[in-house]
Parts: sequence; structure tokens; C-alpha cells
Amino acid sequence: MAHSSLNLSRRQLFTRRNTSEHPSLPWVKESQFSDLCTQCGECIKQCPTKIIQPSDGGFPRVDFQQGECTFCYQCAEACPEPLFHPKTETAWQAKAHISDACLAKQNVDCRSCGDSCEPFAIKFKLAIGAVAQPHIELPDCTGCGACVSVCPTSAITIKHT
Repeated sequence: MAHSSLNLSRRQLFTRRNTSEHPSLPWVKESQFSDLCTQCGECIKQCPTKIIQPSDGGFPRVDFQQGECTFCYQCAEACPEPLFHPKTETAWQAKAHISDACLAKQNVDCRSCGDSCEPFAIKFKLAIGAVAQPHIELPDCTGCGACVSVCPTSAITIKHT
């Protein structure tokens, strides 16, 4: 069988990423990602914050435990495939979500997520008989993930909205 006749969508059937509620890469065309990504690793090499890591089947994926996305667009510029939307579009429709594992919800004062949130999307509301509770102003959240790695209980995730 000639290499040019390979059907990549069939070849990648068993390595295809599970469509997830978590973002894979900023500006990526999700519907074409598993078919067109060659897993060359150029986006991984170019990421200045090293948050793009190899994942299932070698596909690149953002790992917010490593840090935050600065929306620099270097991953898209390095990619040899037509996988990315223009930088003028929104990077992704993803926002931070705080689970019940949050220390504040256990009545322990912690504001590490709010301290790391550059757009100040995480605010703390005073509560009677409890510590201030975190609240995410969703319109202000960029989904950068700066709050994820600093959370001591891993209570914050970035999910598609």
C-alpha cells in the first residue's frame, strides 16, 4: 500500500482523542484536530510556559497543572498543519470551575486562586459564619488556567462552556 493512500482517520481510530469537556489547545479547530494533527510536537516545543504536553496517542494537550496559557499564539504559528483559527478569534470557550474540594468550602481560608487570577475573575464573597467563598465572574474568566496549578486541593478545572 502506497503511503499516499493511507487514510489517516482510519489509522488513528484507536488513538483518536476522546472528545472531552476540557480544552485541548487554544484556537484549535476541535472538529479536525484528531484527523489533521500529525503529532509532530512543534507546538509542544514552542510553548513558553511548557503547558502543552503529549497526551493520548501522542496528541498535544494543555496541562494546566504545569502552569497557565499566556495566549501567545506560538503553538499555532509553529504548527505546519491548518489546525488553528486566526489569533483574532477567541482562543477558546473555556472557563474555570471550582469543585466542592475547595478549601473555602471546607471553611478553611484560602485565596490562592484569586491571587493568581490576572483578570480578577475570581472574587471572594463574605459569608456569615464561614470564610469568604470564591465566585468566578464568568464573563471575566479567560480560561488561562493560572488558578489551576496553585490550588492546593486541585479543586479548579478549566472546562468548555
